[in-house]
Amino acid sequence: MAGVVALGFLVALEIAARRYGLPGPITSQAREVVFAPRSGFLLYAGMALMMVVLTWRQRFVAVGAAIGVDLVLLVVRWAVDADVADGHPFGNGALWVMLGCAVIAVTRRTGRERVLLLKGVGLGLVLVTGRKTGDTWLLITSKTRPMVLDQYVATADHALGNPSWLAGRLVTATGPIGFNFLDIVYGQLAVAAVVVALYQLRHVAVERRFPGHHLVRTFLVIGLLGPAIYMIFPVVGPVFAYGTGAEHWAAVSMWSPTPPSEQWAVADLWPQTPPPVGVPHPVPFDAITPRNCMPSLHTAWATAIFIHSRKGPRTLRYAGTFWLVATLCATLGFGYHYGVDLIAGVVFTLTVEAALRLFDHGWDRAGTRLVVSGAAVFATLLVSYRYLPVEMATYPWVFGPLLLLAMAAVVYGYAGTIAPREASTAPARQPKPQPDPQPDPQPEPA
Repeated sequence: MAGVVALGFLVALEIAARRYGLPGPITSQAREVVFAPRSGFLLYAGMALMMVVLTWRQRFVAVGAAIGVDLVLLVVRWAVDADVADGHPFGNGALWVMLGCAVIAVTRRTGRERVLLLKGVGLGLVLVTGRKTGDTWLLITSKTRPMVLDQYVATADHALGNPSWLAGRLVTATGPIGFNFLDIVYGQLAVAAVVVALYQLRHVAVERRFPGHHLVRTFLVIGLLGPAIYMIFPVVGPVFAYGTGAEHWAAVSMWSPTPPSEQWAVADLWPQTPPPVGVPHPVPFDAITPRNCMPSLHTAWATAIFIHSRKGPRTLRYAGTFWLVATLCATLGFGYHYGVDLIAGVVFTLTVEAALRLFDHGWDRAGTRLVVSGAAVFATLLVSYRYLPVEMATYPWVFGPLLLLAMAAVVYGYAGTIAPREASTAPARQPKPQPDPQPDPQPEPA
């Protein structure tokens, strides 16, 4: 049933994208069988997820086959002088291996082994397809939402002291080193999620089954629900609405520049001068820049990584904390988000995560109250940003603490409801067997 629903969703997105003359997620994924993939790292991360169902010998064979295919395609591209400037020169091999394992599951496996291998392939492909689906969603938002609500969000952000303007000045001051370091962290968020997911799924090959809940599920649900909010509350971000767009980072970025958008900006203010408080109204923007700010899904995904890394070893917990802090710095410092976006992203994630855990372990009154209250807080935030931004900017010492308290209340509710439930349902650790006590030696008879 889940597979049928996912396929129907992908077909619907493909049709919607075609109406605007854009390639859909199915077309974009099919091209990467031969052409240079947009993200080779993501394809190998997807293959790593798939390999949780394989034995160690099968994993070595899969990795070797993927590298071999990439080397062959690399030689072919070099021979025909194919351009890979818009993608990575590797990654096709990982996709070939995942597709090959799907064929093996259908033709060479039966029963539970077939189902397990197909689940592994599906897990790897769904990560990659999720990225393609997100890209298509972003293109659709730019085509279908010509008016953006940045003035409302920027006005409401005065309640928090305009943190994006402060972070933008700090990142600009760090120059190319600071920008590109944060850019790598920001761009490889899915790879960080795979590392945490691999730890959670490390016993699948031995137990021959998947755990009830893991990080990939949360990632997918966030990616499916988040773009729907983009359509309701289209926002492009301060660097675009109040700055020069991607041109602000052109001198320090290692990546290819995007089309200029300065002519669509309300004013060239970011990150030096916060916008003045006035009566906000929708403003038109180009048909290229995604309306992907409200809520901040990068913050949502980084928060999910942080939550799921809490049960890992110390190194994994430190890594989850680092990725969350670095992602928050990047989302604000790059000018991609306002501060209020981040608060909405945290509340959104905790509500989704609580609902998924309760769906897996069973609903009760406290859990239902948590999910309902989290959804109510999230809706209240969106309504406040839209209809009370002037009041929020006029009384920042009232609304700023209220925003932080609303987020803290959801965090506290999650920690007080879900964490004790997880601890009570976790299997008890078996004590180590102790050797049988030996009788004391008796003295030898004289």
